[in-house]
Formats: sequence, C-alpha cells, structure tokens
Amino acid sequence: MRETTVTPTNVERFFPEDDIIVSKTDLRGHITYANETFLTIAGYTEEEVLGQPHSIIRHPDMPRCVFKLLWDTLKERKEIFAYVKNMTKHGDHYWVFAHVTPTFGANEQVTGYHSNRRVPDRQQVDLFTDIYRQLLAEERRHPDWRVGMEAAGKMLAGMIAAKKMEYEEFVFSV
Repeated sequence: MRETTVTPTNVERFFPEDDIIVSKTDLRGHITYANETFLTIAGYTEEEVLGQPHSIIRHPDMPRCVFKLLWDTLKERKEIFAYVKNMTKHGDHYWVFAHVTPTFGANEQVTGYHSNRRVPDRQQVDLFTDIYRQLLAEERRHPDWRVGMEAAGKMLAGMIAAKKMEYEEFVFSV
C-alpha cells in the first residue's frame, strides 16, 4: 500500500495513445485486477495493488465531489465518464479519460466495477484542471470535508446546469 507521505512531484507521466488502462474492483472499490498498462504507468507491481483500495492512485488535486458523483452514479447501476488526475507510487501524475461501469453477475446483481482509461484530449485536461481547481478550492474552504464536498458538488451541478446539459453531455462537450 502507498505510504501516506507520498508528495506530488508535479511531474506528468504519459502512456501510449493506443494503450488502455484497465482495472476491476470489488463492491468496496478494492482492486481485483490491474492490467500491465495500469501497473506500468502507476509504478506498482500486481502484488502491491491487488486488494488495495482504488484510491491508492488518487491525486490530492482531485476534488472529492467528483468521486462522490462517480460512486453515486455507479450505485444507480449506470456507467460514468470522467477526466481524472491520478498519482503514481512515487508522486508523479497522469491524466486519464475514465469510463467506469458496474459489473453484473447472476440475477443482474452488481458484483464489482470495471474501469477503462484512455489518453485524454489535452484541451479537455486544461479545462478540467481549471474546473477541478475551483471545486477543490470550494471543498477546502469548509473545515468539515463532508460539507466542503457537498458544496463543491452543488458548484459542479451549477456549472452543468448553466450549460443546460446533463453530466454526460457536459463531460463530452466542455
């Protein structure tokens, strides 16, 4: 498991445009599968990630409200797309365009989650860097992280509503 003392390096890492990062998790978000591209870009071995929370790669620049939206959407048994800044084992970062879906088993029960991540469009990364900076500032403005997450979630909803769109349209059109 990653040490909690990993400091972001501000060094960006990249992966080939034709590669896809793939991971699977159980219902609690613990990694059950990670492909070689995931392991290579994140700097972990398979043994280091299996059984760990997927948040092992969470970059501190990512607003909590984005992950709340992700989990709320998955709990509705729906897929979600998102731009995400992840952090490697050594503090470098890499951006992805993530597609996360529930995995269904017998009787249509959700048994886990599956995520494919691709190389993101750089213009979108720039736009989402700015959006996430605003959301993170709102989260940090509140002493209680839950209140901050809720406030930033409302801010995000307002940004989307101002464009007269649903989230799915927003993430593809910003």
